[in-house]
Amino acid sequence: MDVWRKKWAQGEVVVVRFADDTIVGFQYRREADRFLEHLRERLAMFGLELHPDKTRRIEFGRFAEENRERRGEGKPETFDFLGFMHISGKNRLGRFTVRRLTIRKRMRRKLREIKQQLGQRMHDPVRQTGEWLRSVVHGYFNYYAVPGNIGSLSLFRDRLLGLWWHTLCRRSQQRLPWKKMLGLGDRWLPRPRVLHPYPVVRFAASHPR
Repeated sequence: MDVWRKKWAQGEVVVVRFADDTIVGFQYRREADRFLEHLRERLAMFGLELHPDKTRRIEFGRFAEENRERRGEGKPETFDFLGFMHISGKNRLGRFTVRRLTIRKRMRRKLREIKQQLGQRMHDPVRQTGEWLRSVVHGYFNYYAVPGNIGSLSLFRDRLLGLWWHTLCRRSQQRLPWKKMLGLGDRWLPRPRVLHPYPVVRFAASHPR
């Protein structure tokens, strides 16, 4: 593996790791294939192996869309990492960018948890529930509020507001006017905004010239 350490030191390999999740990026497909083969051999020495359903090689990056279009293939594949689906896309200027969207199954799971807790809090005062939901939304946005993901955050907020509405209707055993529910949402539920700018912006701000 020394050759890969050297390439990483020279900036020819990109490695992103969190706990047991790792992404390794290469410029050329042949190097990715070689690395994957060497990694399997290395792990086998310790009686380990890569998970077949969680390990794959995909074409991703600045030239992926152009290369695949030239070969008559579809759009570049996406991959999930740390709660986000990563998409090879372009910004408003037509330049390459990595788009990150909340993984839908993660969102659905979070909403199911909130629905269950709302049921347990059904008879709590509205103010108390509103304060709790505000903290929940703040925590969710603090993680997922990255550029390009505002649509997913808005969907999460709308679904959460709907869950709260259904809970209040069940409690009062009558239909709460949606206009009034929107007022509760405006009062207690933060609206999404980008909290984490792109790394190039963050680093420029933290290292002024």
